[in-house]
Amino acid sequence: MQHGFTKHGRAQRGGGCKGVWTQVASLNEERQVSIRTVRTILVCAVLVAAACGGSDRAAQAGDKAAPATGKKITIVMIAKSEANAVFVAARKGANDAAAEISRKGGAEVVLDWQTPAQEDAAEQLQKVRAAVASHADAILISCSDATTLTPAIDEAVSQGVEVMTFDSDAPLSKRFSFYGVDDVKTGAAVMSELATVLGGKGAVAILAGNPDASNLKNRARGVQDQAALHPGIKVVGVYTHVETPRAATAAVLKAQRDHPEIKGWAMVGAWPLFTSELLGQIPAGTKIVAVDALPAELVYLDRGFAPVLLAQPVYQWGYVGVQSIVDHLAHKPVPARIPMELVRVTRQNLGEWARQLKSWGFMVPAAYLTP
Repeated sequence: MQHGFTKHGRAQRGGGCKGVWTQVASLNEERQVSIRTVRTILVCAVLVAAACGGSDRAAQAGDKAAPATGKKITIVMIAKSEANAVFVAARKGANDAAAEISRKGGAEVVLDWQTPAQEDAAEQLQKVRAAVASHADAILISCSDATTLTPAIDEAVSQGVEVMTFDSDAPLSKRFSFYGVDDVKTGAAVMSELATVLGGKGAVAILAGNPDASNLKNRARGVQDQAALHPGIKVVGVYTHVETPRAATAAVLKAQRDHPEIKGWAMVGAWPLFTSELLGQIPAGTKIVAVDALPAELVYLDRGFAPVLLAQPVYQWGYVGVQSIVDHLAHKPVPARIPMELVRVTRQNLGEWARQLKSWGFMVPAAYLTP
């Protein structure tokens, strides 16, 4: 099963870069990725890739001056939804990176948070246009609908506003870089874990979130492709919903009523696990494997409902995103795609993961912080 993803693009060329990205790729062969190793390799990979080569446009840019000491850089951050805690964590990472860069004196970095209260691609489009009108230096965005947002991203770039995507990409746009997981492989990893938990047989359902989000569609496709490799696994349905805990929980419970034979859930996002409602209503013995492992979700892991959670280091979306934008504006090469590694979280490494979450500023129950 694959939990690590390879780097695509120019950073693979050259001895030094190749060595780092090969190390990242080698994680694919490991069943459990060390949280500390992922963090270390991530930082090294970004730094070495930047030193060895990145986006062609960054290397060729000459129309903007590199940020000088004391220059103010405004980055507009547009995540999918304030209702989703993963993006709150990303915001903190972005603010921390902005503060760190500002303290070092290279530039004053200001983060302008312009995320819709609820997921709305049309509102994101208006936020992109407003960022251009306000003469922002750059936009950091997770796209609710790539088709809707690609023309706006391209227009922003044509007006001199650099754009980087994270989590959910607009791959056909003129954004200079994307930071996130390989979504098809992520979906496959979810299904592989669930098949193992279920002993290779049983009826399962896929919880897929926003039907217009390209990243989630790709994850759901990865789940289905992997399920086809397990003759004893039957997928009874793919369930989309508004990306809120309440809507996700309602979708799960309705599916369970309609299909009481469901024994497992492959969740490409852990939306319903942000509340404890499922704990008292999901049938005994039903197992969940989900993407993400934030503090509110850990009770499902601890009690055995979700034996495996595949965590995205969501704080890094903001932290790496802001650092990459500042580097790009300074004409330092940034990879066109920066891979994010999933972390496999189980009861065995729950304490280590909980301490990592706390270091990123999360409030974590003390019971989970012990080794």
